[in-house]
Amino acid sequence: MATAPKTALILGANGGIGRAVMNELIGQDWHIRALVRALPDISAAPPVSPQHARPIDWIEGDALNKHDVLRAAENIDVIIHAVNPPGYRNWSTYVLPMLDNSIAATIANRARIVLPGTVYNYGPDVFPDIDENAPQNPKTRKGTIRTIMERRLENACTKGARVLILRAGDFFGPTAKNNWFSQGLIKPDKPVKTIIYPGAKNTGHQWAYLPDVAETICRLLACENQLDNFARFHFGGHWDASGTDMINAIRTACNNPALPVRRFPWWLIKPATLFVPFLREIDEMKYLWRQPVRLNNSRLRTFLGEEPHTPLEQAVKTTLAAFNCLPKHMHTAKSANSGDTYSPFPGPVRPGQ
Repeated sequence: MATAPKTALILGANGGIGRAVMNELIGQDWHIRALVRALPDISAAPPVSPQHARPIDWIEGDALNKHDVLRAAENIDVIIHAVNPPGYRNWSTYVLPMLDNSIAATIANRARIVLPGTVYNYGPDVFPDIDENAPQNPKTRKGTIRTIMERRLENACTKGARVLILRAGDFFGPTAKNNWFSQGLIKPDKPVKTIIYPGAKNTGHQWAYLPDVAETICRLLACENQLDNFARFHFGGHWDASGTDMINAIRTACNNPALPVRRFPWWLIKPATLFVPFLREIDEMKYLWRQPVRLNNSRLRTFLGEEPHTPLEQAVKTTLAAFNCLPKHMHTAKSANSGDTYSPFPGPVRPGQ
């Protein structure tokens, strides 16, 4: 006897990880609700593919408004908490209240909340190889808030909630706009002429391709009966031991092995942090580019048997195509509109009830 499709509420559906997870869940026949500040314009929607035949319930509301979140979350099975303030404005002020609203909705529905985790929680005392049981002693403001978030989630499990945290390195992918890859290494909507690399020479760095992260989250959710109430896993992704793998993958994707590389101008960032919140957040995290910090994914591989893993060159080429960064002769209709990139309009718009 077939089981009824489950329902997920996506907070942050317009962001990289929210879109990627939503796309993956739709492909697995989940019911999707997406809480957004403004309903999408259905007139701009591209044709609906069979993969996206089930319509999304787009619900107008604010993740900072507890009533909006509780209304949107009624009778859901999972909340994907992938929301952040735009441009990191007032990040420290808004992040915890938004999480508290999601926690309240999760408890009310006896559901599971999914949080995409970061390496910010950890300090140098556990570098360079980190497993899920490592102590969290962050040295940054952002890391401290991230640690508080996870403590609140763990406490919520004593009140009927269930939690899944998948921690990963730096995101990149066709739906990911606010990250080092798309705002640092390359420039969207322009062929790559120069790679700007922020890492120290011969220093390892960990990358996470968003479609692989999304698939991993969905595989874990499919194992709900085997998950702990408070479940944490580390995602391995792509470990670039010398900092050259990503550079070479971009060169290969662009069919230009001679693409020049320049170092990121960290010295220019400091003065601008007084006026640009996003640059302040970048400056605080520069230590992650000056020393190797690697998440150990042994627990995840043991639990799932394998970790979803797209080859780096393929992942980079798909990402560059989505951002219109490949040489013009390499762009095709398929790369611009294929199923590798997420459409925010996979079905008719249904305003929330």
